[in-house]
Amino acid sequence: MAAAVPPVPPSDKPHIPVLLRALLKAVAPVTGTWLDGTFGAGGYTRGLLEAGAARVIAVDRDPLAFDMARDWAEGYGDRLVMQPGVFSRMDDYASDLDGVVLDLGVSSMQLDMAERGFSFMKEGPLDMRMSQEGPSAADLVNSADEADLADVLYLYGEERASRRIAHAIVRARDEAPIETTLHLAKIVESCLPRSKPGQSHPATRSFQALRIAVNDEFGELFRGLMAAERALKPGGKLAVVTFHSIEDRMVKRFLQMRAGQTGRGSRHAPEMTIPDPQFILRPRKAIAPDAEELAENPRARSARLRVAIRTEAPAGTVDPREIGMPQPKPKTRGKQR
Repeated sequence: MAAAVPPVPPSDKPHIPVLLRALLKAVAPVTGTWLDGTFGAGGYTRGLLEAGAARVIAVDRDPLAFDMARDWAEGYGDRLVMQPGVFSRMDDYASDLDGVVLDLGVSSMQLDMAERGFSFMKEGPLDMRMSQEGPSAADLVNSADEADLADVLYLYGEERASRRIAHAIVRARDEAPIETTLHLAKIVESCLPRSKPGQSHPATRSFQALRIAVNDEFGELFRGLMAAERALKPGGKLAVVTFHSIEDRMVKRFLQMRAGQTGRGSRHAPEMTIPDPQFILRPRKAIAPDAEELAENPRARSARLRVAIRTEAPAGTVDPREIGMPQPKPKTRGKQR
C-alpha cells in the first residue's frame, strides 16, 4: 500500500475509513479542536489526531463503540474525549470548533455483529438500533400499516417494489411475527428477481430503509447539519461523507443554501435580498474515491465527501423540506413491544 500523506490511523483498525486521505487533504491543516460526530471504530478520530488535531471530541450513540476503543484510546490521553450521545446535539457538547467530521450510515462493526440485526446475510434478531434503545426494526415491521411500510421502503430505500414487499410483509406477519433478519430477507427476496452476479442483494434497499427509519437517520442528519453551523467557529471546517443518494442530496442542498448558491429565481421577479452566507464550499463539488482507494476498499464505491468552511454570518434555520429530506410518518397497529 502506498504511503499516506497525511497519515492514516494505525493498521490495527477493524475497518478501513472511507475517503480518509481525501478528507485530511481537503481540510488541511488540521489544528485545534475537532468533533467526530460518528465515532464508530474510531478511524476518522485517529486520522485527525495523527494529522495534528490538538483535541478530538468523539460522539457516538452506540455504547459499544467506546467500549471497543478503550485500549487504544488511552494512548491519546486528554487529547481524545469520548462523548456518548447524538451528533445532532453537538453544540451542547462543544462550541467554537475548528472542525466537524460526519461519516454517515452504519459502521462495519455493527454490520459484522449478527446479534445487532443490521445484516441480511447473517441470522440475528431484527433489531438495527444504533443506540440499543427504543423501538426496533421488528417493532416497525410487525406493527406499521402496510401503506406506511411501503412509504418507508420507497422514500428511505428508493425501493421500487415497495408496495409488493410491504404487502408480503403484512401477509407473512399475519401468520407469525417477523423476528429475525433472515426471515425478513427471505420475504423480500420472494418479491424480487434473483440478483445477477455483481448486483446487490435483493434485500439491500429494504434493510437500508428500515435501518434509516429505526434510527431516524435523515432527521438526525438535518439536525446535525444545523448543529454544526452553530458549533463551528468562523473558519471552522465541516466535512461530511455520505453513502446514500438521499443523504448526499440533503448535504448538497443544505450547503448550497447556506453558501448562497441556490439561485436568485427569475430575472423578471423583484430583486431578492440574499443574506450573508454561513458557509463557503471548498471544493464546490463532491469528492469521490480515486482508483487507489477503490482498489483498497470497494466499500468506498458510493461514498461522496463534501467540505465547507464556516463564515462569520450568524447561524440560522432551514426547512428540512427545502433540502429534500423524506418525511414519511409510519403509524403502528397498536402498542409496540
